Amino acid sequence: MKPNYLLFTIFTFATFFSGCKKENTTIDDATYKGTFTVTYSSGTQTGQMTLVLNNGTFSCSGNPTKIPAGGSGTFSSGNGTITFNDENFWTADFDWNLILSGTYDYTFNGENLKITADKNDVGTYTYDLVKQ
Repeated sequence: MKPNYLLFTIFTFATFFSGCKKENTTIDDATYKGTFTVTYSSGTQTGQMTLVLNNGTFSCSGNPTKIPAGGSGTFSSGNGTITFNDENFWTADFDWNLILSGTYDYTFNGENLKITADKNDVGTYTYDLVKQ
């Protein structure tokens, strides 16, 4: 009787753990499209955008309203954070936190990438993206 119980227990654990979807710890090099949202105390603004990650470099599309402003340069990620080092020159007529630059928290499940940061007590900046 004990061997059957042991086999049942092993089978149960194997079935349970094989069905669990493991979250990726690294972000895939790919093109991601989605929505950028900034939430200020005065309200929320959104804009569509594209982020391309390729071998430690990034390019983020902006739009004329600078929601988001965009950016390009290098990035690194690990332990749930991603750091973007923007390499562009910018004018001083808008919120520079709209530029994809600095350290953000992220989650990635192999398809959906969410990047977020609360910056300088100004607002919360969130990128909700889907791998293309």
